[in-house]
Order: sequence, then structure tokens, then C-alpha cells
Amino acid sequence: MTEPRVVMETRGLGVDFWVDGEWVTAAENISYTVREGQVLAIVGESGSGKSVTSMSLLGLLPPNGRAHGVALLDGEDTLTATTQRLRQIRGKDIAVIFQEPMTAMNPVYTIGFQIVEALKQHFPSMTRTEARERALELLTLVELPDPAKAFDSYPHQLSGGQRQRAMIAQSISCDPKVLIADEPTTALDVTVQAEILDLLRSLNEKLGTGIILITHDMGVVADMADHVLVMKDGHIVESGSSAEIFGNPTAQYTRDLLAAVPHLGTGPASKGALADRTNQTPIVEFKSVDITYPKRGRVAAFNAAQDVTFSIYPGEVVGLVGESGSGKTTIGRALVGLLPIAGGDLTIDGHTMAGIGPKELRELRQNIGIVFQDPGSSLNPRWPIGHSIAEPLTLNGSFSKDEINTRVVELLDMVELPHSYRNRYPHELSGGQRQRVGIARALALSPKVLVADEPTSALDVSVQARVLELLIKIQREQQFAILFISHDLAVVDLLSDRIVVMHQGKIIEQGSTDEILRNPQDPYTRRLIAAVPVPDPTEQRARRIARHT
Repeated sequence: MTEPRVVMETRGLGVDFWVDGEWVTAAENISYTVREGQVLAIVGESGSGKSVTSMSLLGLLPPNGRAHGVALLDGEDTLTATTQRLRQIRGKDIAVIFQEPMTAMNPVYTIGFQIVEALKQHFPSMTRTEARERALELLTLVELPDPAKAFDSYPHQLSGGQRQRAMIAQSISCDPKVLIADEPTTALDVTVQAEILDLLRSLNEKLGTGIILITHDMGVVADMADHVLVMKDGHIVESGSSAEIFGNPTAQYTRDLLAAVPHLGTGPASKGALADRTNQTPIVEFKSVDITYPKRGRVAAFNAAQDVTFSIYPGEVVGLVGESGSGKTTIGRALVGLLPIAGGDLTIDGHTMAGIGPKELRELRQNIGIVFQDPGSSLNPRWPIGHSIAEPLTLNGSFSKDEINTRVVELLDMVELPHSYRNRYPHELSGGQRQRVGIARALALSPKVLVADEPTSALDVSVQARVLELLIKIQREQQFAILFISHDLAVVDLLSDRIVVMHQGKIIEQGSTDEILRNPQDPYTRRLIAAVPVPDPTEQRARRIARHT
């Protein structure tokens, strides 16, 4: 059987950056081929060179960057192409699906306008009416529920999954030969991720486009890739077919990546049945709680959570799962007193939250810590991390300067960061290190309850594994309760004693980890579990078939 035509080929591709008066190598000697209708996955941790090498194909490096080697698009070297020629190539011959469509799309223009502009740029003879019809056809192709409404919507008016579909529609508008998908599903729920991957696979088959898939999610690679390129520190450490990489990896780094991927069924066996809580008092108790966002201008009041009832006991980890918009974060914000409850009763450590006064709330918050999803935006960029960790102690007002310094050192030891890092700023740390700082700050006052809101969703699998191991270790030592909010059921399986499943603001199922993940009763829970990607091409293929039957 004849192999498909090669549409993109790189030979000895390298990228350097001019930093502090010298050229620093970000990637070197990167060689691969992309064939028509096939998917090449480039995997590795942050900083491995995945994205910069792919962006160099289009001349999209920062001003201090340079690319060298050969990058052939149907025989034409894009690295030596003029700026005018690159403008013709971008979008038409090579298109990009960026990781975060909200920042990649222009917020002041509608979705339809941006697709039409892309079409008009490359097909000047196309009329506005023809471009609009093509845009609506594309929005239908990517299976948006109401293409006409999406055409007239602004990016912020669509959900994350819908924005990603709209960006895919724009990317394929000119039938590109090569599609670069840069972490296209990282921040999406597992069900939305499964839909986006199904969509990309379908488009790949229909249009014959060669796809370069950049990701650190080995489950996504198993689901999509024909060939895999593993990168570390700017070098290729291994390459081969998907079956070879997953079935018989030769590089230790590849084996470490695969071993770091959490998947269902790997949680501790000791979490099988619910513990006997007969003689215990819950540290947190929700009783028929309703939470409503009030009316603002033309935006009507919205019931974000209804009749929520569950408990968290001292030393227990409760996983709160569900898709975006299910009410998970709303529950977490109510627990730390950032949202008032509209009905029912919420009790924390014996304090009733309904009608609680500012002074009592301030005292109560000393027993509640929170770890946010994005440590980069939750840490003050103007403060060294030692200052950020010390802030809760300073605001408490009952610690001397020496006591604060001693506690900061203890917290750095706890999260396994060097003492010297206390003088570094957030931008000088990696994502995993910043998340460790977030954990240290949340534990500064030794809280009884920790709210962890998607704390590892944006991290590489190996970094995620280390952060989760650290969190488990500290929780077992200090025995504080955790409300772990996540859409990643494999991670929840690893940490949680019990699981609460939310859908459209309501709890639809709750029980022990084994009960929920091994014997789910609700169809929605079963759908969530079926959508979880696993690092096994054979199993992933079987799951995909099952999803569509």
C-alpha cells in the first residue's frame, strides 16, 4: 500500500533566542515528516521545544528568536520565505489551533466577522455573501449547536468548548495542507475534549489535512496520533508509530512520561468503602444549599447551585466533579465565603454561613485555605514568593516577624522548594513550582479545610504527578480535609475518599470513590467516565467505538 503524500518535512530544524548578549538554544536537530491525512503528535514537558519549533514553521517566533535548518511545505522552505509569502501561507496552507481561543481571538469582533476576514484575506474575489455562507457551513461542520447564533456572537458569549470549535472552523476555512493543534484540549472538560478530538479526527479524514498535534496529554496522543515524536530539553529522545511508543518505549524519559499519567483504577485500594462516621461531626456540611448570582443590568438572576447536600469530615478528601458550568467552583467559592448562599444551610467548623458577620467570617477563614487553578494569576507578580507565602500570617496579626520568617522556611520545606526561592518572583518559577507556592500559602495558617480548585489541570503530566504526590503526602501528615474540585476523574480517583458528581447545578450522585467510578448509577456519570482518555491506543479505540454505538 502506497504511503500518503508528505505535506511537511523538517530537517535539522533548530531554534535559538538572543538572551543577555548570547544565543541560547531552545531546540536543535528536529527532523520529522507529516503526511496527508495523518497525525504527528509532538509530546514532552513545558520547555521541551514543542511549540517554538512548530511556530518557527510560520515565522511566528518572538523578535529575539531565530530558526535554522530546513522546513519544507510541499517542497518550499518556509524558513527562507519572505514576510509577504509567509502572510500568504499562514491560514491558507498552514493553520494553527491555539491552546486558549479566548486570547487568540479578537474580543471586539464577532466569530463570523473573524472567519469572513480570514476567507477574504486569502480569496479576495469571494463576495461577503459567499464568505458568510462559507462561514456558516464551517460552523455547521464543527457541530456548533446554533451556527447562525454563533456567527453573530462574540468570543466571550461562547463556552470554552464552543470557542474551541469556532477556532477550528476558522483554522480549516481555507482547507490548509497542515494544521498545527497546540494543546487544543488542555483546559476542556473530558466530555468536551472527547467531542473536540472526535471532530479533529473527522475533519482529518474528510479534508486529508496533515495534523501536528502538540500536547503533554498521553491519553490524547493515544486517541489521535499515527506517529509520535517525544521531545526533552529541545531534543528528540524517541520517535515512532503510536503502537511502538505506547507498546515498547525505548527511552527512559518516554517510560517516565507514561508512568506519570494518572488513569482510572490506580487509586489506593483502601478507599473502597465509606468509613464509619457515626461518632464524627462533619467539618463542612451543606444542607439543601441554593446559590444564586443576582441580576446585573440586562443579565437575569441565575441559579448556579440548587439543593446541594453533602458533608466533608475531618481528614477526608472529597472530590467534586462535573463539566464546566455544573456549579463546582460556585460550591468552592461559597465554602470560603466568597459567595453568599440564597437558601439552605452551610456549616463550617460549627459556624453557620447564613448571615455570618464580617468579623466572624474573617476568623473562620483562618481555618480555610484555597489553592487556585492558575498560580500565575493568583500570585502577586510584584512580590517575591516569600512575601506571598507570609501574607496570611501577616494579616493574621498574631505572629512576630521572626515567627513569620521561621514559618515561611517551614512551608518551603513542606512543599520541597529551596529556601533561596523565597526571594524569587513568580515569573522566575516554573508552573509546578508556582503551584507549590500556592499550596504553601494556602497551608500557612494550618487550616482545617483546603479547597483545591483544579490545581493541576494546566500542568504537564510529570509535574502534575509530583504536585499530587506532594499534596497527598502533606494531607496525610496534617490530616486536614480537602474539597478537591476537578474534571479529571483519574486525578480524583488518586486522591479522593468520596466523590460528589454535579450536573447543571445539582448533585446527581455521590458515594465512595469505588462506588462512583467502578459502579456508577447515573447515565451522566457513566458518560464522564467513558470520556476519560487513557494512554493505550487499543483501549482508546475501543472506548471511541463504544461512545458512538
